[in-house]
Amino acid sequence: MATSSHVSTLSDAPDAPGSPGPRREDELPRIVPRRRLGRRLAACAALLAFAMVLVSVVRNKAFQWGVVGQYFTTATVLDGLLLTVWLTAVVMVLGFLLGTVLAVMRLSDNPVLRTLSRGYVWIFRSTPLLVQLLFWFNIGALYPTLGLGIPYGPEFFTVKTVNLLGPTLTAVIGLTLHETAYAAEVVRGGILSVDPGQVEAAQALGLSRGRTLRRIVVPQAMTSIVPTAGNMLIGTLKGTSIVSVLAVHDLLYSTQLIYNQTYQVIPLLMVATLWYIAVTTLLSTGQYYIERHYARGASRTPPPAPWRRRLSRPGRRIQRIHERA
Repeated sequence: MATSSHVSTLSDAPDAPGSPGPRREDELPRIVPRRRLGRRLAACAALLAFAMVLVSVVRNKAFQWGVVGQYFTTATVLDGLLLTVWLTAVVMVLGFLLGTVLAVMRLSDNPVLRTLSRGYVWIFRSTPLLVQLLFWFNIGALYPTLGLGIPYGPEFFTVKTVNLLGPTLTAVIGLTLHETAYAAEVVRGGILSVDPGQVEAAQALGLSRGRTLRRIVVPQAMTSIVPTAGNMLIGTLKGTSIVSVLAVHDLLYSTQLIYNQTYQVIPLLMVATLWYIAVTTLLSTGQYYIERHYARGASRTPPPAPWRRRLSRPGRRIQRIHERA
């Protein structure tokens, strides 16, 4: 009895000065964020290095930022940018259309189709892109004329290859055939990532093979296809600069025309660089939201949107917990 009275006396004793006071049973415990000293030091070092690089770039007069601003929105540069974006879009659309056909051929039960698809991918992935472009640019040396008619019979009409294949069309053909080989492997990998049980279930329901591919396999395969396809899109955008060797007036060639006249090489290259960065940023943002769209319903949780990521910081999470309590 004495012990119990002593305990009750201690519990009923007044709080000492400066003490937080007794905690209520329904009150949540205080959550203290973990102190990450190493992470903060690393962040400070990285920000310091970034600031030093940024200051050196801004204060370096050799970049001639005034000249960069002068030529950034000129008609020649914008026309080259428009051609670069158009070339990228056409090559990616045609490349993935043909690549899907090759992927289906590769997965076919027909050994001839499988062999032809494998051979196409092998040849075009084994040859450098620049060699392919130069080959198609000089195709007139192998086939001076192209005609349409009956095989080993009369021809209805013929056209000279030099007049038919200009620099821009040659760039479209060369880039498309090159991207088709890579797109075929991307699509094939995405199709193979789908659980075979999905196809078996579709066959049990009596769906045709084509409908199963369109309605069941491809939508699920997009989860694996979209990230790689986004990387291919950005790579194609930057890879179009190689068509400048064919005198195609893309973004890089347009800036080259200007600095060949003004001899301001560095600022004009910076103009091209900034435009490439701007377009790549837009494409990366679009890729992010497309990935989130196709990740809905998947087993893994899609990454949070940027505005949701800002709301999920530790301090705000703790604040929301206390508000709910």
